Amino acid sequence: QVQLVESGGGLVQAGDSLRLSCTASGRTFSRDVMGWFRQAPGKEREFVAAISWSGVLIEYADSVKGRFTISRDNAKNTVYLQMNSLKPEDTAVYYCAADPLVVWSRDSTQYDYWGQGTLVTVSS
Repeated sequence: QVQLVESGGGLVQAGDSLRLSCTASGRTFSRDVMGWFRQAPGKEREFVAAISWSGVLIEYADSVKGRFTISRDNAKNTVYLQMNSLKPEDTAVYYCAADPLVVWSRDSTQYDYWGQGTLVTVSS
C-alpha cells in the first residue's frame, strides 16, 4: 500500500520555526517530484514548494520564499519542509505529495499520491 505520512505540525507563535517531515512507503519515490501544499480554513489548497528527485530543481511559492526550505533524503524516502519566521497566515493543514510522472507543476492535480496532512497553527 502506497502511503505518505506527514509529521511535525503543531501550535507555535509567530516568528517560531517548525520542520515538517513526510515519509513515503509502498513504492520507491526517489525519482518522483515531491511537493508540499497547504490548505487554510475556507481556502483552496495552494502550492508551497517542490523539489526534483536530485534536489537540483527547487521551487517555492512567493509567500514562503526566503522563509521555507524544502529538502529530501532519498535513502530514507523522506522529504522535509523547514519553516522559519512563521506567520499567522501560514496557519493551514500541510500536505506532501508525489508526482511520479515528473510533470513539475504547481498544480495539485498533477500529483498522484498524497499524505493525510499535518496541522500547523501559528498564533500572533
